Amino acid sequence: MEFTLITLLNGVSYGLLLFMLSSGLTLIFSMMGVLNFAHASFYMIGAYFAAMLSAHFGFWTALVAAPLLVGVLGALVERYGLRTVHKYGHIPELLFTFGLSYVIVEVVQLIWGRASIPYPIPASLDGPLFTLYTTTFPIYRGFIMLVAVAMLISIYLLLTKTRIGLIIQAALTHPDAVEALGHNVPRVFMLVFGGGCALAGLAGVVGGNAFVTEPGMAATLGSIIFVVVVVGGMGSLAGAFVASLLIGILQTFAVALDYSLSTVLQMVGVVMNVSSPLYALFSLTISQIAPVMPYFLLVLILIFRPRGLLGTREG
Repeated sequence: MEFTLITLLNGVSYGLLLFMLSSGLTLIFSMMGVLNFAHASFYMIGAYFAAMLSAHFGFWTALVAAPLLVGVLGALVERYGLRTVHKYGHIPELLFTFGLSYVIVEVVQLIWGRASIPYPIPASLDGPLFTLYTTTFPIYRGFIMLVAVAMLISIYLLLTKTRIGLIIQAALTHPDAVEALGHNVPRVFMLVFGGGCALAGLAGVVGGNAFVTEPGMAATLGSIIFVVVVVGGMGSLAGAFVASLLIGILQTFAVALDYSLSTVLQMVGVVMNVSSPLYALFSLTISQIAPVMPYFLLVLILIFRPRGLLGTREG
C-alpha cells in the first residue's frame, strides 16, 4: 500500500508537470495550427531564466518574472520569425521551429556552458509535506501539483469566461469576421504563441530545480510532450491533461517495478538461463523498458484511435 500510494503521487506530480509543458503546445496548435518543435526549448529557457533570477531576487520573483520573459521572447519569435514563414504553409513553419530549437540550445550553451547550473529548491519548499508509513512526500512535488492545477483552472476560465478568450476562439474559426469587428487577428495569434511559450517557461521554473537545469533538458522532455499531445488528441486541452496523467503514472510505476518475463515464468515453474532462447529479451525488466513505454502507447493510439483519446481533429 505504501509503495502504491507514494508511486501514484509521484506519477501524478510528474504527469502534471508534463501537462504544464504540453498545455502551451496544445493551445498553440489548436488556436494557430502550428506544431512548435521548439516548445521544449522555451521550457529550458524558463529554467535558465529562473535560475538566474532566483540567485539575485529569490525564487518567488523568478516564478512570476521568468514565464513573462519567456512569453515576451515567444511573442517576438512569432512576430519577426514565424509570421514571415506562415504564408508559405505548414512545412516551412515546422522547419523554422525545428531549426530554432537547435539555435536556442547553442545560444544557451554559449551563455551558460554545457554543464548543469545550480538551481536549488527554495528553503521554504524544501522538506517533507507528509509521511506515509515510512516514506515522506516532498513539499515541492505538492507545490508542482498545486501550480499545475491552478494553471489548468486559469486557462479554462480565460478561454471560456472572458472576452479575450472568446476573441481568441473566434479568431481560430472565423478570422475574417473577427478582423471585420476591429480586432487585430495577427496580434491575437502573437499573444497566443507568446502565452503558450510562457506556460512552457512556467513549467521550466518549477521543473528546473525539481530535476536538473542543463542544455539537454529540452531534448529529455521534448519528445515526451509530443507523445502527450498525440495521445490526448491534437488540439485537445482536456486530452492533454488526461494523457499527461496517464503517461506520468505509467512511467513512474514502470521505473519502480523490477520484474521481467523470466521472473513471471519462474513463478510458474519455468526456469530460464543464459543458454535459453531469447534469454536477453525475456530478462528485460519493466524498469529497463520504462523510457520507451510512452512510445508503445503512442503506436497503439495511432493504430486504434488516430484522433487520440479526446481529440476531434485528424491532424
